[in-house]
Amino acid sequence: MADDMPLDSSASRRGFLKAGAVVGGGFFLSYGGAGLAARAAAEPSALSVFVSIAPDGVITITGKNPEVGQGIKTMLPMLIAEELDADWSKVRVVQADSDPSKFTAQVAGGSNATPVNWEPQRRVGAAGRQMLVEAAALTWKVPAGECVAANSVVTHTPSGRTLDYGALAAKAALIPPPDLKSVTLKDEKTFKIIGKSVRGYDSPRIVKGQPIFGIDVVLPGMVYAVFEKCPTFGGKVKSADLDAAKAMPGVTHAFVVEGNGNPAELVSGVAVVANSWWRAQAALAKLNVAWDLGPHADQSSDGFAKTAAELAKQPPHLVLRKDGDPDAAMAASAKVIEAEYAYPFVAHVPMEPQNCTAHVQGDKVEIWSNSQTPEVGRAGVVEALGVKPEDVTIHMVRGGGGFGRRLVNDQMVEAAWIARQVGAPVKLLWPREHDIKHDFYRPGGFHFMQAGLDAEGRLHAFKNRYIAFGDPDKKTFVASANMPGTEPPARMVDHLTHEVSFIPLGAPTGAMRAPVSNALCWTMQSFMDEMAAAAGKDPIDFRLDMLGPPRIFDGAGARDNFNTGRVRVLLEHVRRMSGWDQRHSLPARTGMGVAYYYCHRGYFAEVVQVTVAPSGKVKVDKVWAAGDIGSHIINPTNALNQAQGSVIDGLSQALGAKITLTGGAVDQNNFYDYPMLRMAAAPPIEVQFVRTDYSPTGLGEPALPPVVPALCNAIYAATGVRLRRLPIDTALLKQQTA
Repeated sequence: MADDMPLDSSASRRGFLKAGAVVGGGFFLSYGGAGLAARAAAEPSALSVFVSIAPDGVITITGKNPEVGQGIKTMLPMLIAEELDADWSKVRVVQADSDPSKFTAQVAGGSNATPVNWEPQRRVGAAGRQMLVEAAALTWKVPAGECVAANSVVTHTPSGRTLDYGALAAKAALIPPPDLKSVTLKDEKTFKIIGKSVRGYDSPRIVKGQPIFGIDVVLPGMVYAVFEKCPTFGGKVKSADLDAAKAMPGVTHAFVVEGNGNPAELVSGVAVVANSWWRAQAALAKLNVAWDLGPHADQSSDGFAKTAAELAKQPPHLVLRKDGDPDAAMAASAKVIEAEYAYPFVAHVPMEPQNCTAHVQGDKVEIWSNSQTPEVGRAGVVEALGVKPEDVTIHMVRGGGGFGRRLVNDQMVEAAWIARQVGAPVKLLWPREHDIKHDFYRPGGFHFMQAGLDAEGRLHAFKNRYIAFGDPDKKTFVASANMPGTEPPARMVDHLTHEVSFIPLGAPTGAMRAPVSNALCWTMQSFMDEMAAAAGKDPIDFRLDMLGPPRIFDGAGARDNFNTGRVRVLLEHVRRMSGWDQRHSLPARTGMGVAYYYCHRGYFAEVVQVTVAPSGKVKVDKVWAAGDIGSHIINPTNALNQAQGSVIDGLSQALGAKITLTGGAVDQNNFYDYPMLRMAAAPPIEVQFVRTDYSPTGLGEPALPPVVPALCNAIYAATGVRLRRLPIDTALLKQQTA
């Protein structure tokens, strides 16, 4: 997800608090933004329940953000429970519906949940704790300052009297809530929940196979749908044998959807509905659809590569940054190195394919979705169906992975459209082939780079011609193909230029885990390794020298606030973790590589060790990852899962992930020709976090980018072969025989 997605991270904007009684004598606690305060005062339903305490002491905390495997359904309630001083064993977690009037932003993406919610959610818990303490003080007729809360119990310190939260809940509900800005947060040294490993709240249900994912939704009278689209992007239906599909067993409907031409909402296609998904899927073969292939049927991966080579020789369409005089400095350099790097389109392939369940009754739309951006989906449904936003109810259901794919809500709009035609609850489920052929891909790209080193082997000049996908006339990038002018080594070298030329593209693109960074890091950190080799320097030492003394490069966005000191610490840390300085004693065709990166507010430095067989087969022996995501690791178990999962995703991208186009259509179909890293090939991954005084940040993305260049740099160390194309071509690594 992009760094510039609108956020609501100010605790001061969440200063409206409300308490109330619930049936049975308990209480609830809720908050909303100051911008909602006036409306909320007149319309209490505009506020959302975050905490409720039953008379038996059970505490229910609402998780507000979508859960797609990143652990947010557990982490956000941990923040509230910590400041509430709750006994975690008595906490129950429920998933909120999508309702920005109650919850403000409800988004899963960009590693934003931690920095956005770190303080606001804690303040909700602290307010609840204060109210419970005041309720106990009123009960005992003692000063509140004599009472303390811990583990769901309030104690009167002088007398030793105690009352648990359940006994206090009804009275606490009658106490005017404090302003969230005024509540006192706990001394972080006293944390009992934050910083402790907590099992994912849904984990017991997941391992038992209980139905909690979007794909598991079942409603009375529900039917099943599949939606066939044109294989080329932008194509339309010319004709289809609908009667043949309807004649198949169990099929109830088959109809053409004209669509609105927006790939993020509703494109032209054919919907088939049946009393089972398998029957709907089987009926697709009978449609015999004739397609108008549209305006992009001549695009291909081979054609893109040829166009990129031609554009690299022509003046750029756009200059992102120019410092000094790169041409003169390059000419004066003691040594000049050049390289061409290219990376492919990549699909998200979450284990749970795209799906959504919808029921349309008149103007009322009810949806069960695992979207990462449900409100974007609501807007799409409103646009496509012509209904009012308030008439669309979205139930957020757990997603089996997202990685950015569920930021786009085409499946939600499709399900709602089909459900309106059918008049019954409809579960739309994409087969894996549709998931791969109709993704919003990580865009590919090409980089033609030069580096000039001075007589001491330091980087003196740098030139990068980036051939990106976008509009040459408007000079705009397609989604997630952009590159900032501050991309390293910018600001670390006096003479530099980042230039861009654009190739038009018909295929839709979008954010993938660590968007933009996942490609640029591989390119820049791989070429940085080439610079170190040309300078005859240790790769870590070369990077440290380029980073210079600890300093902060300020900029307009979070991505630009780059702290070289934090990277320096991580590089030295991962040097020690991995035994980097002993790498020269490794066996033949075994090598280590290193890389670092800063993205989505997090810093990581990583070392990969590989062994390359004479056949060219690559075995990843181990990965060491050192991360700096601030002062607290809220849930160490989940943090480890996120970092290790990011590394595995990166290895999958490097070792096999590739989407190619021929005749405007995607060539790949399923996992047999789009391979992902298998369990047997997953290496040991050692993760260590370096605590710093900075506010905690997210962990969904920053561990991914460095592993890809670190892997390729390790292969170079093992074989002497420099890989400049992804995914890795093992044929290039075969040991040459005399």
